[in-house]
Amino acid sequence: MRGGGGDGPELGKVESGTVTLLRQEGRARRFRTGATLFHEGDHSDWIGLVVKGRVKISCYGADGRERLVAVVGAGELLGELSAIDGEARSATATALEPLEVAVLTAGEFVALLEKNPRATLGILRSVIGRLRDSDKRRVEFGALDTVGRVGRLIVELAERYGEDADGSIRIRLPLSQEELAGWAGASREAVVKALRQLRTRGWIETGRREITVLDLPALERRSS
Repeated sequence: MRGGGGDGPELGKVESGTVTLLRQEGRARRFRTGATLFHEGDHSDWIGLVVKGRVKISCYGADGRERLVAVVGAGELLGELSAIDGEARSATATALEPLEVAVLTAGEFVALLEKNPRATLGILRSVIGRLRDSDKRRVEFGALDTVGRVGRLIVELAERYGEDADGSIRIRLPLSQEELAGWAGASREAVVKALRQLRTRGWIETGRREITVLDLPALERRSS
């Protein structure tokens, strides 16, 4: 699998020492595919470290349309901001595949942070990384057309979840075209056309809940 390099953790992931601590202190919970872990607006009473599987994070706009915000995978946290500030959940979390999560109550999580400054710093770095990425994406998306935005999302998914496949990169992620459209801030019809253009250029192939990247450099240039 492709992923972030360098000495630090992959963007959004918690540092290894903190992951070990959270797994030791947490209780294992499992969720089936499609299960809702929590809803936007819920009271926050627990946080989770994703151990296995991936989670869709989404919000609903004033028009009632679901908008995908992020996909969270192993080594990333769920619900830590609400546990710290006591505010309601800001998004809905849904299991994209069979999921294992190490769970702590909000009180246990805060107490752990108070006793472990290194863990607090590690989680702070993870949160800052996500916020920086969100700000960068917002600026970049504003300057891109739909093809560029879809291409940028595919590049990100390839880097985080891609699997080597005879010189190509296969992304297996159970997201619908409607969900990709919400993530790209475009209509489903516009995303269908964008995917068609990328296929016609020979940069990607698409299957059922699967995208194969054939020319990653070309996608990166188109979405920069």
